[in-house]
Amino acid sequence: MKIKQLIKTIQDGGLDTQLIKLYGERKTLAQRERYLKAINEFIALYGDEHDVNLFSVSGRSELSGNHTDHNRGYVIAASIDLDIIAIAAKTDDRIIRVKSSGHRADCVDIDNFTQPCPDLYGRSCSIIAGMCNGMLAQGHKVGGFIAYTTSDVPGGSGISSSAAFEDMIGTIINHFYNDGKIDVVEIAKISQYAENKFFGKPCGLMDQVACAVGGIVAIDFEDTSAPIIEPIDFDISAQGFNLCIVNTGGNHADLTDDYTSVPAEMKAVAAFFGKEVLRELDENTIIDNIVSLREAVGDRAILRSLHFFEENKRVSAQKQALKNGDVSTFFENVKASGRSSFCYLQNVYTSKNLTEQGLSLALCIADKLLSEKNAAWRVHGGGFAGTIQAFVHKNDVETFKKTMDACFGEGACLVLRIRPIGATKIL
Repeated sequence: MKIKQLIKTIQDGGLDTQLIKLYGERKTLAQRERYLKAINEFIALYGDEHDVNLFSVSGRSELSGNHTDHNRGYVIAASIDLDIIAIAAKTDDRIIRVKSSGHRADCVDIDNFTQPCPDLYGRSCSIIAGMCNGMLAQGHKVGGFIAYTTSDVPGGSGISSSAAFEDMIGTIINHFYNDGKIDVVEIAKISQYAENKFFGKPCGLMDQVACAVGGIVAIDFEDTSAPIIEPIDFDISAQGFNLCIVNTGGNHADLTDDYTSVPAEMKAVAAFFGKEVLRELDENTIIDNIVSLREAVGDRAILRSLHFFEENKRVSAQKQALKNGDVSTFFENVKASGRSSFCYLQNVYTSKNLTEQGLSLALCIADKLLSEKNAAWRVHGGGFAGTIQAFVHKNDVETFKKTMDACFGEGACLVLRIRPIGATKIL
């Protein structure tokens, strides 16, 4: 669609049906303005004569399975109504030019940037190059395009802005050069490849899958090359509940050792038995060998491993509860996951700075506000600093948000809905 025609279509409400599916009715007008602003930014960069399309990729939230994916466990994740959007136009060259709001522009020559470059680890240009390399390796076509992107997925919130950007590049290439025929799960796998090999971050696959697929998904990572991905047809928003993410504003500096210690200690327990990951063991083997394990790997590693096995059981129970429409059982297991994460996984605060316990405080406040309600709360994402999540009934959301914002700053509490669509072309 030509840009001027697209602007008029949005202004006249011609995209409202699509916007309601993605964001809900209450956000439609705000999203119109957001898309129009993005289009004007595109025009300022590239002019107004291009045939363009619009794309959206959601952020994600891990609903269950805290620190299980790296040991080939089970998780439940969902897409949310915060997203990255792009306005893009296909070009005739082999250059990809992307300007993201708040970041410097990237210009990637597909035919020259074909190998990982350690000097460019952590840069978005490496993600773009990695996506192209991964697409070509799987027999897909790639080519040039220009794009402007903007995101309301906050960085450092555990909602996965990097995975959404990776999926976005893959989605644009899919529709511009592959007729939209590449499955979203394959795009997610290529996104993981790009982040691992070109971006220099050894992430799992959960974030990319949840951002790409949409809705609620259960994922079994026993075979990481072919994870079992099961969409769950349940609309928790229709039951009257919002997913609230509370950003406590904790300091993420110097937490690398904390994050890496979790999978490392779990895998150390597995290695004691000659295995690569805990999924290859059972908890009885660990309990039967606790005396030897305590001497070899220490108590915390054992506790974290026992969390892994119990968390997998909880995920299975929660998956069945959602299939049955049993919100109460789902919530009970969310809270049990939170207790286990606090006591056994021990990822709610860092031992390097015991005076800063924003997550502990947020969980305590949630308990005070919601313990008598049909609700649930737990640590969100990797932990140690950052965010908690809570499922709060719409009748209680205003009080919950007001209290959390008063404690952690205006806007700390994000009131979200789980959206049914992940990565998508809008036009």
